[in-house]
Amino acid sequence: MLIRHSSDVVPSEITSRRVFERRREFLQAAVGIGLSEVVYPLSSAIAAGKFPDTTKSSLSTLEKPTLFKDVTSYNNFYEFGTDKADPALHANTLKTRPWILSVEGLVKRPKAIAIDDLIKLAPLEERIYRMRCVEGWSMVIPWLGFPLATLLKSVEPLGAAKYVEFVSAADPKTMPGVNRGMIDWPYVEGLRLDEALHPLTILSVGLYGEPLPNQNGAPVRLVVPWKYGFKSGKSIVKIRLVEHEPKTAWMKAAPSEYGFYSNVNPEVDHPRWSQATERRIGEFFKRKTLAFNGYADKVARLYAGMDLKKFY
Repeated sequence: MLIRHSSDVVPSEITSRRVFERRREFLQAAVGIGLSEVVYPLSSAIAAGKFPDTTKSSLSTLEKPTLFKDVTSYNNFYEFGTDKADPALHANTLKTRPWILSVEGLVKRPKAIAIDDLIKLAPLEERIYRMRCVEGWSMVIPWLGFPLATLLKSVEPLGAAKYVEFVSAADPKTMPGVNRGMIDWPYVEGLRLDEALHPLTILSVGLYGEPLPNQNGAPVRLVVPWKYGFKSGKSIVKIRLVEHEPKTAWMKAAPSEYGFYSNVNPEVDHPRWSQATERRIGEFFKRKTLAFNGYADKVARLYAGMDLKKFY
């Protein structure tokens, strides 16, 4: 296997055209299901399954993205099952139209916005981000989205707002995993307000140039690349600005294992897994885990003076 370093990759190689054009074939082979079972919800503003007028973000890594088939067939999305293949197998039941995202709480101008209007709220950018799972695997994913700050500023947070809570859909009729008592549904995540307003934090509505597949959190999800993947809530229906730190799903389910901040930190192990190394999907050898997932130069200042082993 040839493993290429980021310095060897030129921009023209970031998205393989051959992989992109054969994406559904790859997904079919990877998860063993018919193409009719793979759902790619399209906005009325999108022609032929493509997002028009997207731009490349200067915040992107130059590392080569993970193959589309791996990004869309190896996921954690417990609303559809606990196995990594379950989301691609079962998320076809998710109904993404109509879809309303509510923004409420400590804001001057609360709003409920339809997904098609949300997509038009700001110019979409391709953000190629490293993503790191607490279980030790990682990917590089070309997301399409816009800064969460754009939406939050439009509702004018009040002075008392210190945190942002994200609530995911939890429909037992369309999400079979919700019928299991694994966590206290709905799935809830949270960020400090300054984290939520950081330019790296985005709302994503697509990947690899097309709308989010259901199994990746359609129609809208959070992406916070310097934190472990479970912080990036999927299929979001509500955003609330609050005064106090939200009690997140995994903090309630396993408080000794999951803290609120959940920054990628090679020096703080999960009780069941070392975080010192990771395996990039598609590579054989492990690599060293980078502090803040390689984004330390952009986000470390947010945690100045904090004991990151205590506030994990």
